[in-house]
Amino acid sequence: MDQVVALWNKENPNIQVQTKNIANDQYGAIGNALKAGTAPDLAQVGYDELPDQRTQGAFVDASACADAVAAKSKFVPWTWAQSSFGGTGVFAIPQDTGPMALYVRSDIFSQHGLSIPKTWDEYADDAQKLHAADPNLTITFFDPNNAEWFNGLLWQAKAKMYDYSGDTWHVTVNSAQSKQVADYWQKLISAKLVRTDLANTSTPMYAAYEKNQIATYVGAAWGYGNFRDNLPDQAGKWTVVPMPTWNGSAASGDWGGSTVAFMKGGQHLYEAVKFNLWLNSDPEALALSNKVGGLYPAATAGLQLPQLSQGVPYYNNQKIFDVFADSSKQVDTSFTWGPTQKAVNVALQDAMAKATAGNGTLTDALATAQSTALSSMKAQAIPAVAGN
Repeated sequence: MDQVVALWNKENPNIQVQTKNIANDQYGAIGNALKAGTAPDLAQVGYDELPDQRTQGAFVDASACADAVAAKSKFVPWTWAQSSFGGTGVFAIPQDTGPMALYVRSDIFSQHGLSIPKTWDEYADDAQKLHAADPNLTITFFDPNNAEWFNGLLWQAKAKMYDYSGDTWHVTVNSAQSKQVADYWQKLISAKLVRTDLANTSTPMYAAYEKNQIATYVGAAWGYGNFRDNLPDQAGKWTVVPMPTWNGSAASGDWGGSTVAFMKGGQHLYEAVKFNLWLNSDPEALALSNKVGGLYPAATAGLQLPQLSQGVPYYNNQKIFDVFADSSKQVDTSFTWGPTQKAVNVALQDAMAKATAGNGTLTDALATAQSTALSSMKAQAIPAVAGN
């Protein structure tokens, strides 16, 4: 961001922006600044943190600025839905996204005579065939300590975790759709067809891929550089395809991404709107953010960047961002995060870790997360009931 801000400051002498990196304990630092009355005009906030931060009164509604309201058409629809609340207000401007897809070691699939799976049933069949042919080979890994990744799988299955109506949160973390996802991965885990001992982007994870022990990766757009940078010897062996679906109909989920939010107490709302919109929708700013930071933009203009329409050498010159652009179009716009999502994610991760260790199941983990969602909202006097 420092390089992007430097570009703005050079071109806009009358509105100068200062940046501060608070990557360590980001939300703790923001919370302390809000309490002290020293919050910045803008802060980077993840989509899943927005409801939690909003409940704590962290944001100001920028919809008094006409430019902020008019910007809706500039962004992928589901991202704008995340940055407002119930379709009202403009509390943040979408910045980047993590539309999901399936990364495939096409050489391993060819070696074993397998076609690219289009459904999760086909994916499970491939998992069984690969492991039967080579006991050291699994189709992927399941990271029990990554609730955000698992939430992306729920999102794809239209397993809505929350709904808000009648001034009340309706909690459906353990819905039938959620249980379908949990049961599916539990079966793969129980059959030892996926590994559960690897953390995403960890050194052991890359080592397993380097040793040709894992054949696919269920990931997001921002992960494309991870394999390129950490497994250079596998250039030309990877292909990116749409995520398998449950019924053959196109659907996708999102994993990660952030907004730039308007913080309570800011003294320069008009200027903050101008900079925020430039930062996240101007082609020049988006190109630089992608070049130096690898951000996959939430703005529709960003999806037209020249570097996102070219073949990527590491992926055998495949135009992989076409896959992610199509994925982004298939992300359910009505998916909502709850106001205590951080607590729910922690509870979900703890329960998933126990399940992968043989203590309970992933379906049990959903029940734990459901209970935590309700109890954590009750503790903050947030009206909430179990939904259907």
